[in-house]
Amino acid sequence: MKLREIAHSRTGDKGNTSNISVIAYDEKDYPLLLERVTSERVKAHFAGVAEGEVVRYELPNLSALNFVMTKTLGGGVTRSLALDAHGKSLSSALLDLEIGDVSGNK
Repeated sequence: MKLREIAHSRTGDKGNTSNISVIAYDEKDYPLLLERVTSERVKAHFAGVAEGEVVRYELPNLSALNFVMTKTLGGGVTRSLALDAHGKSLSSALLDLEIGDVSGNK
């Protein structure tokens, strides 16, 4: 199962830092997000893109996780020659993360 099956995302960027929130459609899936969408997995998923630290913030009242990824935007949106390597394209790529199935198998 891909992350997009149980969650949607919102994004933002500032300078060379990308911010991606992953929000469960249903609060019952929040524990699955906590277990399977770790900073380490997100950093590995963005290997070659997220060159800095990836910090996860937990927002249980919103059934959401927020990831702040530094050194991710090629110097910043206005300085990068990359084609749309910011914001919405990164959040869409994160929703492709394979998280296993809902029956508890990873």
